[in-house]
Amino acid sequence: MMNSKWKTPILLISAVIIVGAILIAILISINVHTPCGLADNDGYTDITNELGEVKRVPNTTNITEETTTMANITDITFDKTSAYYQYADDAQANLLKNYWNDNGNIFFDKYPNSTSGGLNYWWMAHAIDVLTDAYIRTGDEKYKEYADKVLTTVVKKNGGKIINGYYDDMEWMALALLRLYDITGERKYISYVEDLWADITTGWNDTMGGGIAWRKEQRDYKNTPANAPAAILAARLYNTTGNEVYLTWAKKIFAFEDENLIDRQTGQVWDGINRQGDGKIDKDWCFTYCHGVYIGAAVELYKITQDRSYLDKAVKTAGFALDKFVKNGCFADEGAGDGGLFKGILIRYLAELYEVKPDFILIKDTLNNNVDILRSQGTNSGGLYGRLWSKAPKDKTSVDLTVQLSGVMLYETAAVVNSIK
Repeated sequence: MMNSKWKTPILLISAVIIVGAILIAILISINVHTPCGLADNDGYTDITNELGEVKRVPNTTNITEETTTMANITDITFDKTSAYYQYADDAQANLLKNYWNDNGNIFFDKYPNSTSGGLNYWWMAHAIDVLTDAYIRTGDEKYKEYADKVLTTVVKKNGGKIINGYYDDMEWMALALLRLYDITGERKYISYVEDLWADITTGWNDTMGGGIAWRKEQRDYKNTPANAPAAILAARLYNTTGNEVYLTWAKKIFAFEDENLIDRQTGQVWDGINRQGDGKIDKDWCFTYCHGVYIGAAVELYKITQDRSYLDKAVKTAGFALDKFVKNGCFADEGAGDGGLFKGILIRYLAELYEVKPDFILIKDTLNNNVDILRSQGTNSGGLYGRLWSKAPKDKTSVDLTVQLSGVMLYETAAVVNSIK
């Protein structure tokens, strides 16, 4: 028989062990869908996404609850009395007046008040980005409220999830939501971004020497729209979290893009490689937005590393784009539908280049000139913009949301570049 003087301590130790085991089991069983999963020492965290899948993402454990990081938000003091500030306000008002669907809590795909019936996911990502522009510029909560409504409806229409089958679409959404996180500190945004990033990285494979695929059903086709925005996203995630794993990804993705889809002589950005399974580069596909995102990726890496070669690449490509896509002072018409967004994306990243190189005065002059053209020639009586900014659409004619969004991007970026001293 056990001596009574040992019985009590042994029972206490046993109880502590049992309670500890129970607590550990509870912690392991928790479905973590926040930036604070179970962190490893290799810079990664296991998270469970909205589909119940466990994926590994770089640690963001340095992010505290509801912290406004401002990591990727340029510190600009806007002059609310300036003409460009008012132009941006007017553009946002026209967007909401002509495209907002009160019943659906999302933007209509077209004016007047029609929708495809499906979900134009990447259009809505840019709509959120444009609303975020206004929120950053004005601080008016209504813009964040509209952005939240769009996000909620996108998730609902997308089957209750943020993930979709196109890597570039998810990158646009992640870029928009990361900006919202940086300005608000609300964890729901970074949580979505983590889910998106974990899925985006599964698009990287060794076909054609690396790179992220355009879509999940065509993993051997690598293009600029899937790789340059991913490099921007990774660089900005590094800024937000300080995790070097993101910076490594940014450099790796940019290197693939730079080595495979850039004309070193001219700075032209090619669209993609192996689209038809023949290993060929689509050199004849020359779009504004491909140049914009390459510029954006180079600028982000320059800001982090201060490596002048990144800035030089951005400047060279910007010079090519301004010469190629601006005729008679006006940005080209690249059509409606998806093409309606293209020049707005280029303009967004030209403005970000101007922020780090304000002596590149051609950028500011071109944006301001296009503001003048769009205001005087390209806007109809209802506040709708033409595909070509020197030609207004006829009243009551159909105008895609994408076309309007590009015009709003122009006004918002003009408000930024004209506030840089």
